[in-house]
Amino acid sequence: MKKYTFVVVASLMSVTAIAHTYTNPVIPGFYPDPSICRVDSDYYLVNSTFQYFPGIPVWHSRDLVNWEQIGNVIDRPEQMDLSGTFSWGGLYAPTIRYNDGVFYMINTNTTHGGNFFVTATDPAGSWSDPIWLKQGGIDPSFYFEDGKCYFTSNPDDAIYLCEIDPVTGKQLSPSRKIWGGTGGRYPEGPHIYKKDGWYYLLAAEGGTEFAHMITIARSKDIYGPYESNPDNPILTHCNQAGQHNPIQGTGHADIVEAPDGSWWLVCLAFRPQVGMNHLTGRETYLVPMVWDDNGWPVVNGNKPIQTKMEANLPIQGELHPQTDWSQNLDFTQIDKLGYDWVYLRKPVDGNYSFTEKGLVLKGNEWDLNSIEYPTFVGHRQQHINFEAITSLSLDASQPGSQAGLTAFMDSNSHYDIYLAKGEKGYTINVDYWLGSIYHHEASLEIEGNSAILKIMGDTNNYSFLYSTDGGQNFYNLGYADTKYLSSETAGGFTGIILGLYCVGKDNPEATFKYFKYQPL
Repeated sequence: MKKYTFVVVASLMSVTAIAHTYTNPVIPGFYPDPSICRVDSDYYLVNSTFQYFPGIPVWHSRDLVNWEQIGNVIDRPEQMDLSGTFSWGGLYAPTIRYNDGVFYMINTNTTHGGNFFVTATDPAGSWSDPIWLKQGGIDPSFYFEDGKCYFTSNPDDAIYLCEIDPVTGKQLSPSRKIWGGTGGRYPEGPHIYKKDGWYYLLAAEGGTEFAHMITIARSKDIYGPYESNPDNPILTHCNQAGQHNPIQGTGHADIVEAPDGSWWLVCLAFRPQVGMNHLTGRETYLVPMVWDDNGWPVVNGNKPIQTKMEANLPIQGELHPQTDWSQNLDFTQIDKLGYDWVYLRKPVDGNYSFTEKGLVLKGNEWDLNSIEYPTFVGHRQQHINFEAITSLSLDASQPGSQAGLTAFMDSNSHYDIYLAKGEKGYTINVDYWLGSIYHHEASLEIEGNSAILKIMGDTNNYSFLYSTDGGQNFYNLGYADTKYLSSETAGGFTGIILGLYCVGKDNPEATFKYFKYQPL
């Protein structure tokens, strides 16, 4: 494979840029902190995952708009310790880079171990075991040049640089502070690029909320001093131009040059849906970028990012329609879940299996409030208006066992609709968990031990519905405000996961026949 070092390179490919309209976010739902690299005409992108396993999804695209998940970097429990991790911890912002036939993913486990990197010759995997790094901080990144590997992170609210051995991880030079940002809080997310003899240092500042922003500096020497762009920040919605935009919190970016010489920026942002509250997590957005006459980048013409964007995408022919991200899984016809399904910290062996009747979850003593290993597997909520449906049966010997469908923000905040084993039979229930507040909304006795459960979401409410006649009729058991599960209320760095789960000290078994998710 051809060597790419993020120095500007010439491509042998001839690609004609044609104006296309595309929709942001290009990867909706809880997919924050995007990092991107290009090899020939292929783009690869990774995101943060925090307490979820498998960790660090890997995406592939040929047009920067349509993305297919091809794997996960952390896909073996023995690769990474996520025990005791909750929604503020675990695997933070990753960087993906390519050099001399090797892909590198650089990351931080804030709960266990600190900064590390893993390698692969195929970004779809498998990836190596972690190699740990000495320099601290978060949001680490590599830059390769002339046989050297430079490592950046932010050990003490500033960007530091050192040289490392990219095979052993050994630090080869002292850590040196190279830039403190523009004065925004939490300077982080550093990436170095080289263009026209300048080293450019990209960073995020302002915290990963509404005041988030992207800034940049440059130097003729990789160790500095770095000159701040006089037009910083190069992207933020924390201003008058962006204050009424449906997209907020723009920040934490990475840039890439396309084969036709155009430049692009991927960043995170979120969509507030009720007041200033968002639930779908920080998502991945794409915007065009150019270089002005003074050699500074200009993002999206200095205008806010829009949901509907028009740009000269570097593709040949027509742009394929963007996916609507629906799911329609018949668990009786498959023997494994897709790369986009996640567990809490790690799956316990023997608690997940596929049979001719469907996906069987075996419960254990850890419920959804635990930061251990509850029997749980879920799919991200990717739309504000959606419905998620599953059909299940519960086989339990002791009262108190339960299985169902949850809108899960974290172990302290989730809304659940579930089947439960009672003293006399089975019931359908709805519970709300909000930090130290617990509310049992509804309980309904049913005949048998099976039901279809549905969660519907809109701007203001989650609705919890059930059917016991095969889905011909659904009945509502409760409504709950969305805002109480939002990141602004519940905290953490994640978004809502729509999870299937089973709980019980008697190791009950729940059989799920299917899972359907669609935007409304």
